[in-house]
Amino acid sequence: MYVLGASAVILFGAFFLWLSPQLSAKAETLPVLGNPGHTIADFSFLDQEGKTITRDSIRGKVCVVEYFFTTCPTICPKMNAEMLKVYDRFRDVPGFLILSHTVDPTTDSVPVLARYAERYHADPRVWMFLTGPKKELYQMARQSYLLDSGSGDGGPDDFVHTQMWALVDQQGRLRGFYDSLQPDQVTKLEHDLHTLLASR
Repeated sequence: MYVLGASAVILFGAFFLWLSPQLSAKAETLPVLGNPGHTIADFSFLDQEGKTITRDSIRGKVCVVEYFFTTCPTICPKMNAEMLKVYDRFRDVPGFLILSHTVDPTTDSVPVLARYAERYHADPRVWMFLTGPKKELYQMARQSYLLDSGSGDGGPDDFVHTQMWALVDQQGRLRGFYDSLQPDQVTKLEHDLHTLLASR
């Protein structure tokens, strides 16, 4: 009996050693998007608890990134219903984060985001709802996450509204874009998340 148990442990260990490089290899097959060498820029925003979140806060993590606003009556509720499914599936996996940036920081203060986050029972250590200066939020959307192709300056008449999500790897590189309103795209995101998280 002990021999069988020891054999099972050895076989499992051998399988894990074989599997690890396979997963790392699969992670390398995901495209790296943007111009050569593109990574997300430094940033400093506040989360739903009023804590400052920076590039250093997410270093070494795999992040799903979106832009939304709490009073949105159209695509945002649908987006975050899908994001909740992703959150529920990955919330306990080490190295996983969601970054939900508001596009309406004038309305979406820290207390407003905190109340909104409660709807989803979001653990702020895993699902971060972020606010900050509009110009900086929009600059990140366009120049770092490449989620909007507009040329606005973050001024009063500027607006970002997209159902697209970005996937950012442990090195701050963009590894995928996904239409959150298309079920097959959400499934693809989950597959790519598994690949990146298992390659840590």
